[in-house]
Amino acid sequence: MLQMNNREVYNIFSRFPRVTIDSRECHRGCLFFALKGNHADGNHFAEAALRKGCAYAIVDNPEVVKDVRYILVKDTLKTLQDLAREHRRQLNIPVIAITGTNGKTTTKELVKNVLTKKYRVTATSGNYNNHIGLPLTLLNASPATDVLIVEMGANHPGEIAALCAIARPSYGLITNIGRAHLEGFGTIKEIIKTKTELYTFLRTRGGIIFYHYTDETLRNELKKEDKKISYGADDHADFRFRGSLADPFLKFTWESLSGDRLLDTRLYGHYNFENVMAAIAIGSYFNVDEDDIMEAVTNYVPDNMRSQLLKTDRNTVILDAYNANPTSMWVALEEFFAQPARKKALILGDMFELGDETVEEHDKILQTIMQKKSLHDKIFLAGETFYMLARKYGLLAFPEVQSLYDYLMKHPLHDYLILVKGSRLMKLENLLPVIT
Repeated sequence: MLQMNNREVYNIFSRFPRVTIDSRECHRGCLFFALKGNHADGNHFAEAALRKGCAYAIVDNPEVVKDVRYILVKDTLKTLQDLAREHRRQLNIPVIAITGTNGKTTTKELVKNVLTKKYRVTATSGNYNNHIGLPLTLLNASPATDVLIVEMGANHPGEIAALCAIARPSYGLITNIGRAHLEGFGTIKEIIKTKTELYTFLRTRGGIIFYHYTDETLRNELKKEDKKISYGADDHADFRFRGSLADPFLKFTWESLSGDRLLDTRLYGHYNFENVMAAIAIGSYFNVDEDDIMEAVTNYVPDNMRSQLLKTDRNTVILDAYNANPTSMWVALEEFFAQPARKKALILGDMFELGDETVEEHDKILQTIMQKKSLHDKIFLAGETFYMLARKYGLLAFPEVQSLYDYLMKHPLHDYLILVKGSRLMKLENLLPVIT
């Protein structure tokens, strides 16, 4: 039984340019890639994918091959990545890569909203930003695409370099660098080294780097010869902004070429200022009309559990439950405790992927809470690590979300400003029925 090479696979993709890795989402004419996951082997779903209408199934297990609709390759994941790499070579368009510890998905969505005002944009869907998601984004770009935006995530050294080798970005942005995925990286030094692999790639290819001028960590990683464009609340930045405040929605002034422009956004929190500045800088560089940029930014409403503000008759909830790390948690707490609400409640869930630093990082968060909370603030903690540490500070904690849910059912909150933040595995959004 012969295996197909990459050129042969790309020829088939040229005829059937839609790719899926989910046998439940096989539209007629798709190519199904049978990837192996932690819990399932896609080879076993190839037959189902073909029954649902896929044109071909790319597999790496010869035992599942039954007819000519099965394309046998040595490694389906590598074939997917190689296919994306080849497709990228065929695309003569700007590719903007966005990475960072916090804010990369919000920044990507804002940049997409801005550039869509002038261009046909293909961008990462959700947070499909890893070694599987990025190739899928590239393969989703068609000849009609004017600009491609790819989000890049990493939790181990070398991953950004690997993603750059596939996507070959011509522009890049690191939102910020903080303490996250310590279990995979080990040290903040390794995080910086990995994230700035994007700078290294752009530097060697003559690409352009967008960066936050007042972020000293990022600025120190740049070189004099780099092609770079800055944004920030500083007179030395290429794109300048000032007067930001959040009460709770972000407002600020953009010093545009046509004069000062006041932007009143629907984004909660001052920490979103960096994300918006980046989107405006990129939109301006790509010659999007200033009025269109303003409309794209001010009309953007997050709906993905990232700083999503929900107002009901019962409470006002800041839902920031998509993910959490020590840096994003600290920033969220700073913003929350600065809010002028009379009644505030904080609901925090455990942070994951911190390795040997797990207990220490959670303890630091609790120390911050004790320093900033008032006598009237209510604090609720969920998760094994917070539960273990809470007694030390006399805080109310629950080993899992369900027990906190049960407690809030019996002790409902009314007229509170509530921050809900924790790692994705905590699924703190399950508390919404009892607090909204």
